[in-house]
Amino acid sequence: MKALVKYASGEGNVDIREVEEPRCGDDQVKLEIAFCGICGTDLHVLHDTFRNYPPVILGHEFAGTVVEVGRNVSNAKVGERVTGLGATAVTCGQCAYCRSGYFIFCSNRRGMGHGVNGAFTRYVTMRPDQLYRIPEHFSLAEAAMSEPFAAVVQAVTEISHVRIGDTALVSGPGPIGLLCLKLLVAEGVKVIVAGTPGDKDRMAAATRIGAAAVVNIGEQDLGEAVLEQTGGMGVDVAFECAGHPGSVRGCLESLRPMGRYTQVAICGREIPFPIDLIFYKQLTMSGSVCYTTQTWERMMKIYAEGRVRLDDLISTRLPLSDWRTAFGLCEDKRAIKVLMYPEI
Repeated sequence: MKALVKYASGEGNVDIREVEEPRCGDDQVKLEIAFCGICGTDLHVLHDTFRNYPPVILGHEFAGTVVEVGRNVSNAKVGERVTGLGATAVTCGQCAYCRSGYFIFCSNRRGMGHGVNGAFTRYVTMRPDQLYRIPEHFSLAEAAMSEPFAAVVQAVTEISHVRIGDTALVSGPGPIGLLCLKLLVAEGVKVIVAGTPGDKDRMAAATRIGAAAVVNIGEQDLGEAVLEQTGGMGVDVAFECAGHPGSVRGCLESLRPMGRYTQVAICGREIPFPIDLIFYKQLTMSGSVCYTTQTWERMMKIYAEGRVRLDDLISTRLPLSDWRTAFGLCEDKRAIKVLMYPEI
């Protein structure tokens, strides 16, 4: 079968390769992938700015159908439509982080798409505990956005503790930023979205989703817009979703005294940091990396309620063979969410 493979360390070194189809072990489930989304992490792996272990198949945001079940597996059935928690592909299961549910900090952890083979291909095998059945009203394409949405569920509901009556700033209207917006709007939170002139289509999407205001920082001063929207106070909470030094500073400057800052994006490099703003404003700063299994369970409850849908963020679907076009659309911000699918 064909797969998109990081075949060697270093910048680039990614291409379509012929790989062996995985065999389903006695304790595994085999999936046929319907769609797999491109994540910022995939771009970092392409450019070798995120740790990876080549040769490895990329892709970790996926949904598909169960096509084979190992003989020791009793809680999965052929034909079930599922999405998967790929970040727990390898963990020790014994350290303090694994035992407390924060597996993401396990020193032995390897996730799909960078540490072990991922889903930019036709078939993958997984443990049944990594699988989550998707609601009937969800399409497989929509379900392929579950992994990034889980990261947002943690950032918004578990790390930042937003509540109705708050005003939030989302800086960076990429897929993660727009998913934050969706969840914040569902929570009854007033949201200001900030972006650059290159984010025109994404800012239009933010308006459709329900942002109270969108700020193009190339045309409008973010600080002035925030003060106007908050009666001179500043925002209660800021989500940095761009991974850019200017965005970090903009978030910190936009917060009211005793406000809350959550870093959601990867910057991928050291950046100048106005640390005195934290002191003078007495800010609370947090990072939110990935999720826990409890986060995924919360997300499935959100799906079941039906108040948050993700399909309107899917702007492009391309076959795996067009991966260069697909990655280019993401890097150039010419799409919102790009999904790829395996060809027959």
